[in-house]
Amino acid sequence: MHFFKKNNLITIGLVGLLLAILTISGCSAPVPVELNVSAAASLTDVLKEINTLYTQENPDVTITPNFASSGTLQQQIEQGAPVDVFLSAAAKQMDNLQKEELILNDTRQNLVNNTLVLIVPIDSTLGITSLNDLAADKVKQIAICDPKSSPAGTYAQQAFDELGITAKVGPKEVLGSDVRQVLTYVETGNVQAGLVYSTDALISTKVKVVASVPADVNAKIIYPIAIIKASKNVDAAKAYIAFLFSDKAKTIFEKYGFTMVNK
Repeated sequence: MHFFKKNNLITIGLVGLLLAILTISGCSAPVPVELNVSAAASLTDVLKEINTLYTQENPDVTITPNFASSGTLQQQIEQGAPVDVFLSAAAKQMDNLQKEELILNDTRQNLVNNTLVLIVPIDSTLGITSLNDLAADKVKQIAICDPKSSPAGTYAQQAFDELGITAKVGPKEVLGSDVRQVLTYVETGNVQAGLVYSTDALISTKVKVVASVPADVNAKIIYPIAIIKASKNVDAAKAYIAFLFSDKAKTIFEKYGFTMVNK
C-alpha cells in the first residue's frame, strides 16, 4: 500500500513539474506580430531591404508594407485602414493626421531627407540642362506627380512658381500618381522630362539627372514617421522605428541616396 502511494506521489510530482516547465516555456516564447507599415512610394526599395534585415533579426515580426503617394496613404488611414506605422514624404500629410488626432504625437520624428531632381531619358538629345529649359517650345511633355496627392508634385509646383515658369510648363504637365510612375514615364520616353526624387533616379539606368530644384525647395523635403493611434502593436512599432534610426538602417538609407535628419 505504501509502495503504491509513493509511486502516485512521484507521478503527480513529475506531472506538476512538466506542467510548470511548459507554462514557463509558453510565457517566454515570442508572440508573433504583424506590423502594417504605410510608406511613401519613394521609400519602396530602401525599406524592402531594411525590412528584410529587421525580420531576419526579429523572426517573430512580419512586416506588411504598403507603398503609395503620401496623400493616398493619408486618406487610407483616415478611412480606417489597418496601419501601425506611417512614413510620409512630407510634413503636410502627417500634420493633417495629427490635427485629426490619428497619430501618437509623442512618436512623431523626422527620419530622412531627400532632394527633387529633373531627369530626362538617358538618350535624350534635347539639351535640357535646367528647369528653365522646360519652358522652351522644344519640350512638349513634362511628368510630375499629382500635387493633390503627392508631396513630390507639390515640391515641383513650388519650384516652377519660384522660377516664374508655371504658366508655360502647366499645359505640358503629365501627372503621375507617385514618383515611381513619373520615373516610368521618363524611362519609356513617353515624356521628355520629369521631376522625381534623387533616390528614384539613382535606381534607374534609363534616365539621367540634369538639374536639381532650387535649394530652398529641397530644404523642405523631410520624411516624418509616427505610430498610428489605432495600432494594436504599439510596442512592436516603437521597436521597429528605433531600428530605422539605428546605424544599420542608416547605412542602407545612405546607400539608396537618403540622408538622415540630424536630431
